[in-house]
Amino acid sequence: MKSHQTTAPKARKWIILGLALSAAALLGLVHWLRGRHLEETDDAYIDAHVAQVNSKVSGQVVAVLVDDNQKVLAGQLLVKLDPEDYRVQVARARAGLVAAEAAARQAKLDARRYAKLLAANQVSRQMADKAASEAEVAAANADTAREVLIQAKLNLSYTDITAPQAGRVARRSVEIQSFVEPGQPLMAIVPEDIYVIANFKETQLTRMRPGQSALVYVDAFPNHAFKAHVDSIQPGTGSRFSLLPPENATGNFVKVVQRVPVKIVFDEPTNGRLTPGMSVVPVVDVR
Repeated sequence: MKSHQTTAPKARKWIILGLALSAAALLGLVHWLRGRHLEETDDAYIDAHVAQVNSKVSGQVVAVLVDDNQKVLAGQLLVKLDPEDYRVQVARARAGLVAAEAAARQAKLDARRYAKLLAANQVSRQMADKAASEAEVAAANADTAREVLIQAKLNLSYTDITAPQAGRVARRSVEIQSFVEPGQPLMAIVPEDIYVIANFKETQLTRMRPGQSALVYVDAFPNHAFKAHVDSIQPGTGSRFSLLPPENATGNFVKVVQRVPVKIVFDEPTNGRLTPGMSVVPVVDVR
């Protein structure tokens, strides 16, 4: 009787252990069956085509019409430079064009007059050729003066600095009364059209192709998976386009698994919650 009571608990223990092992094996099988069609990486981040706003001309800032993180539209006025110097240049260029065009008309009339006199043998060919050459030079001077006026008008228009694209203002460094130079960065415009750059191992790209669905897990929003899809795969590894590409012809080559940037585009609106630089984990269904 005592032997029977001792054997029963042991049997139950083995049964429970067997069931636990079976459940673990089943869960492992399910995980493998699901995971074999998924490729993921934590070497990924959000990126965007950020537009840098620069000045094309030098001048003093008289107005800054936007603030940090503000939404702007394409073509919206951001910064105004003092236009007075450029208005003076336009006036001078316009006066120069008027004088050049008048000189060109007079030279053309003189050339025609000398051509008629040459036909009547009243002047030498040398004088007629000289008048024709002067007419050509005067016409060229008028064309140059016209280009100078166009450039002066362009420079005047550049005193109004506008947004190259729609988005939000970032890294605003310009202030009122500051003096800016051509090419000086004033701010950046970050668009709402963002995407993911995921650096997958080359061994993960065997079945990956554009159009495959993906889920993007963002560190900042761990309870939500953003729907997305593979847009394109870069035609080259990340190291190949680095500043100093590796040189493997020196005899000390060590094979290292390379990573290839993959562009993943969101299928659902992010409503401005995601910004470039955020860390993400994309999971691509490669079936």
